[in-house]
Amino acid sequence: MSTKDWLHALPKAELHMHIEGSLEPAMMLELARRNRVSLPYPDIDSIIKAYNFNCLQDFLDIYYQGMSVLLTDEDFHDLTWAYLLRCQADNVVHTEIFFDPQGHTERGVAFATVIDGITTALDRGRAELGISSRLIMCFLRHLDEDSAFRTLEEALPWRERIAGVGLDSSERGHPPAKFQRVFAAAGREGFRRVAHAGEEGPPEYVREALDLLRVERIDHGNRALEDPALVARLAELGIPLTVCPQSNLRLAVIDDMRHHPIRDMLQAGLRATVNSDDPAYFGGYVNDNFDALIDAIDLQRGELLQLVVNSFEASFLPAAEIRDHVARVRAEA
Repeated sequence: MSTKDWLHALPKAELHMHIEGSLEPAMMLELARRNRVSLPYPDIDSIIKAYNFNCLQDFLDIYYQGMSVLLTDEDFHDLTWAYLLRCQADNVVHTEIFFDPQGHTERGVAFATVIDGITTALDRGRAELGISSRLIMCFLRHLDEDSAFRTLEEALPWRERIAGVGLDSSERGHPPAKFQRVFAAAGREGFRRVAHAGEEGPPEYVREALDLLRVERIDHGNRALEDPALVARLAELGIPLTVCPQSNLRLAVIDDMRHHPIRDMLQAGLRATVNSDDPAYFGGYVNDNFDALIDAIDLQRGELLQLVVNSFEASFLPAAEIRDHVARVRAEA
């Protein structure tokens, strides 16, 4: 059995995936027709050409435009269900999904519409596919603190369905410190806390996420490697990094997959995981990201196994379920 086939067969968890970023071109056009939304793209090929971006802001401009076709709970259900079917194909048995409510409520879509559509699909995924899940609500960092506080207030009636809060969107110029108070409030309400840091932003943003936001995971975190003391701290605390290789390449965080730092992370004792981020835009789901690393830097089975084990150990599942998953992975490896 090839290394790729062996890896594909292992059960996995995914901890860094934006549900809006799983909107494939065909579904974007289908929902645009269903909801009578006008797009500047007449066909799938023109959408694919528009995906020729090379920095975070160019990607976000297209990302928010694509989001405009999501209007009803049926839309959010269909989007989430399509992603869960990709999880099934990649043997992802647990997923922790980001969603961006401000990207919807600011254009008139009710918070309830978003959450109802996503959670009905997640419930269906558990019942029909055996895929467990957690939902993480992200604050858009290019918006202000007041908007984040309003979003947190809107989320409270669904606190049993939302496991945690995160921080995403444009990183440069929007340090974690900007959201210290809203993250403290979210923590008091019992939400787990994660944040994007150290993708485009400097290592100091990772430090702020730890010290000011009190996060349990760092999403991306590549630039932490520039600061040896920070690397040592992340390793000592066991803070997971949810790394997204193909996203790193498409957004020019790295210039070549052969230069991806995932092996350096593992060798430094960091709890790195492999994830797809925005798979419809970056060219692949979880197995595709693993495959890209195998092709580019010849990751070995021991390294791949550690990454898969890390994905469960870094999850928000109960400890007993984590132990069961890890035991199954090791047995099947």
